[in-house]
Amino acid sequence: MSEQQYIMSVTSKGQVTIPAPIRRLLGLKRNDKVAFRVESNVVTVEPARSSLQPLYGAVEPLSRPEDFEQMTEIAHQEQALRAVGR
Repeated sequence: MSEQQYIMSVTSKGQVTIPAPIRRLLGLKRNDKVAFRVESNVVTVEPARSSLQPLYGAVEPLSRPEDFEQMTEIAHQEQALRAVGR
């Protein structure tokens, strides 16, 4: 694959749109999380994959019914923070 460059604008909130070819290359879908890795002043972007799937159902919920969307969002946020070393 030849080298490609995409120049994107940063919004006032610090947001940048990831171009569609890069999203496809990384297998990113809506609401997926990404991890930014900084090493020697080089920034890489990669999918922040959760390793929680095998643990599904291992802990009894504190309340019912469970809000699976909220629990998934919290888990993804925590995984993304760990992936960037926070």
